[in-house]
Amino acid sequence: MSRIGSSQPVADTQALDAANIEGIQAGDREALGALYDRHAGLLTALGLRIIADLEIVSDILHDVFIEVWEKASTYDEARARVRTWLALRMRSRCLDRLRSAAHKRRTQVSEERFERVVQSDAERRGNDAHDPVDRERAVKAIAHLSPEQRSVIECLFFQGLTSSEAAIALNLSIGTVKSRVRLAMARLRDALGVSGDV
Repeated sequence: MSRIGSSQPVADTQALDAANIEGIQAGDREALGALYDRHAGLLTALGLRIIADLEIVSDILHDVFIEVWEKASTYDEARARVRTWLALRMRSRCLDRLRSAAHKRRTQVSEERFERVVQSDAERRGNDAHDPVDRERAVKAIAHLSPEQRSVIECLFFQGLTSSEAAIALNLSIGTVKSRVRLAMARLRDALGVSGDV
């Protein structure tokens, strides 16, 4: 099967993609390979915009094409171009992986990292941070946050996600994420006896 370069017209690309989908539906592995070669770069770039880890993105890309092989019959040309159909599958799987990671880490809270975060936050605000935060108190304080507040704190501080990434992982707006962080930090400062403006 012929391969195309980046200069191939969109209409021609779609025609080749559609032909590949038909081939995949008929069990043609070469058609799957051609489709992969044509779109793997684009899908990898899309994945890396959501999850900044090439190994994870490569695994997801592999899963996407397994799904294409198994579910090519669900493709509807009237609803979307093949490229769009693939991109939606890649994006969906990446977001699912982010949410899954967030869920798992909610049960594996790093107490040491939380202690460092609270202390550095106090130092940044010019507060007395020389008295170490008791780890047990820190964990209890987190446990008393609302589930919504706890989830954003864990995404940003324990997983190291940006506000934008946390918003994607939790399916929230960035404004909502930032608002919940402010409220959560205020409650944690109160619980831990750390003074300072929110």
